[in-house]
Amino acid sequence: MGEAHVKTLDGRTAVPPPPTEDDAPSASSGGRLARLRAPRTPRLWFEILLIAVSYWVYSLIRNAVPEQKAQALKNADWIWEAEQTLGIAVEKTVNHAVDSVTWLIVSMNYYYATLHFILTIGVLVWLYRWHPGRYAAARLALFATTGVALVGYYFYPLAPPRLMNGGGFIDTVIVHHTWGSMASGNLASMSNQYAAMPSMHIGWSLWCGVMIALIAKPVWAKVLGLLYPTTTLVVIVSTANHFWLDAVGGILCLAFGIGLAFAWYAALPHRLPRRVAAV
Repeated sequence: MGEAHVKTLDGRTAVPPPPTEDDAPSASSGGRLARLRAPRTPRLWFEILLIAVSYWVYSLIRNAVPEQKAQALKNADWIWEAEQTLGIAVEKTVNHAVDSVTWLIVSMNYYYATLHFILTIGVLVWLYRWHPGRYAAARLALFATTGVALVGYYFYPLAPPRLMNGGGFIDTVIVHHTWGSMASGNLASMSNQYAAMPSMHIGWSLWCGVMIALIAKPVWAKVLGLLYPTTTLVVIVSTANHFWLDAVGGILCLAFGIGLAFAWYAALPHRLPRRVAAV
């Protein structure tokens, strides 16, 4: 290619000086970091693989945490006493009241066992399909929420109310012979029973609710999005799988996840463009 020429004011042609190193395209780590942080259209095969591997790793680590039964029961007693001091220890009352309505508690058992998987995947698919520019930031928030929860499971083993010694709580899955729960019955040996703090039922459902409330357009969708974590809170308490304070732990994990996504993308997911150019 020939050299670029510039006409000066007096009509003469000037040849620009050769480019210096400062003028060359930057290949610094800052430039690479900016490209990594830029929203991009997700790739389906990569996302399916990433979600499958991530959930497998999450389950592996969660179930590999030593089941410190004695410490978990001790921590449960402490949580229960703390809630009594705060005047919020009504989980047993709720548990017994809802258990007296068979169709309601059985429905809640199935809700607890399945819905957090179905709706979380459903929201991911919705974001991937209709909001690809926001998908990566939302997914990062979800993954960071789940990752920090693993730290809680390791350093703070906690028995759920239904496993407390002399707590008087009803294990609704065992009583009503509900199928599908990893928390009770024959499947209990496949899951760490003392990983109740924080509650990822709350962390994941609140993530779904926040994403729907902030991104969806119809008002009815926003309302349903906010009702989902609220209903989940009632379910986890009614089935004696969590204390109120476990839910607070899940909320804090989500706050960390959203904060990390904000720090990385310099914006909350709903503030990012809906669509971006494919890379």
